Amino acid sequence: MIYKVLMFISSFCSTKNSTIVAKDELVQSKKSIYDFKMKGLDGKEISFAAYKGKKILIVNTASACGYTPQYEDLQKLQDKFGKKVTILGFPANNFGGQEPGSNGEIASFCQKNYGVTFQMFEKISVSGSDMHPLYKFLSKKTENGNINQAPSWNFCKYLVNEDGNVVAFFKSNVSPMSLDIISMLD
Repeated sequence: MIYKVLMFISSFCSTKNSTIVAKDELVQSKKSIYDFKMKGLDGKEISFAAYKGKKILIVNTASACGYTPQYEDLQKLQDKFGKKVTILGFPANNFGGQEPGSNGEIASFCQKNYGVTFQMFEKISVSGSDMHPLYKFLSKKTENGNINQAPSWNFCKYLVNEDGNVVAFFKSNVSPMSLDIISMLD
């Protein structure tokens, strides 16, 4: 009986000029956070595949914002929970022109003022018509399968789980050391 059903489906698909795609093939065609490669502030390319198996907190940062002191808590989060989560900072000048510096100036500012040791990347656009593909992936449910929220200001945060799925979005006013974030690290 199963054979007859499969033969019927096969002939139906052939006559309709359709193709049945295996579920595994669909999963493989979906873009993953691990497909991205980007340059750090030092200009060296970093593959996100290096972060497989770890949670990632991705933050759009700025040096002259009211939320800039969150750098301190981002560093605390990295220091305290670094075995569970990796912090990735993405400087952007999209909101209020609050990140006007060069990549070198940003690196110096972060180190001098906040002792940042977590990975910072080259300045990108996280909003608007020139939004970087990483942020298109993070902010569009059609690309990441779960979250449909673009950054509304500096220091918005996306949490990616160990499997590379975007699982949460946190607005700028959510502190990196808040229970909202820490509770999702276990």
